[in-house]
Amino acid sequence: MKISATDVKELRDLTNAGMMDCKKALLESHGDFAKAKLLLREKGKSQADSKSARIAAQGLVSIEVNEPKHLAIILEVNCETDFAAKDDHFIEFTDKISKLLLNTNIETIKQLMDAAIEGFNNVEEYRTFIVSKLGENISIRRFRRIFFDGTLGTYIHGRKIAALVDLDIDNTGLAKDLAMQIAASKPEYIDQGEIPDEMIETESRIFRLQAEKEGKPQEVLERIVTGRLNKRLSEITLLGQEYIKDSDLKVSQLLKKSNANVNLFVRYEVGDGIELEEKNFAEEVKAQVDASE
Repeated sequence: MKISATDVKELRDLTNAGMMDCKKALLESHGDFAKAKLLLREKGKSQADSKSARIAAQGLVSIEVNEPKHLAIILEVNCETDFAAKDDHFIEFTDKISKLLLNTNIETIKQLMDAAIEGFNNVEEYRTFIVSKLGENISIRRFRRIFFDGTLGTYIHGRKIAALVDLDIDNTGLAKDLAMQIAASKPEYIDQGEIPDEMIETESRIFRLQAEKEGKPQEVLERIVTGRLNKRLSEITLLGQEYIKDSDLKVSQLLKKSNANVNLFVRYEVGDGIELEEKNFAEEVKAQVDASE
């Protein structure tokens, strides 16, 4: 059976599916548009399943805040390519999920995927719909519900890095500056008191081995190890870092000047900690061409 380009375009306009998918659906349904639409919906589900194993390390982060309830939501949603992350469907999906979390008591990813959302039976059905639109694996990687006690500072950089901080004094400017500090400098802890003893011991052992391999004299070895360890611990603690707006000032000194303390902070970066496969570009392109035939 011959399928005209006009019919393919019409089905694509109705479903927003790919041209080749529309043509195959029309061939399989012998030109019946209703059956072809149903086939595309069914295949949208199967495509989503087949793509679920693909690594999704691109995407967006978002922050939503309800000031009266002292509640903040920070969220990361992933896709496979930065191109898809800029698609309006993906952006809308991320924003709707973020608002849903703000307005419900959802605590886990499983609860979220089962939750009802406007236009769909649940979030999983909505996710599957976005997968069929974009042709990529989409995953809601993580989120946190944060109840803050003081002044909340937030900062989002290009929707790739999101940071928020809860400050115990009423100073929105300082809270915002600290959120920017956290986004830029990637602290892991507020101060050294939060760092696990095991981590300090591991870092100390590594620096000692390095110094011994460098042939440092025994009489200065411990001093070198202590210096390197303190530098490392300062880099991973918010209070130990240099202030990004004034390198002569430590964040701890900045807070002391304002008689302020940090209650908590959270930093999300898209794809942080996700291991990417090394791919051969030529082979990847060939595989895509083969799949379209």
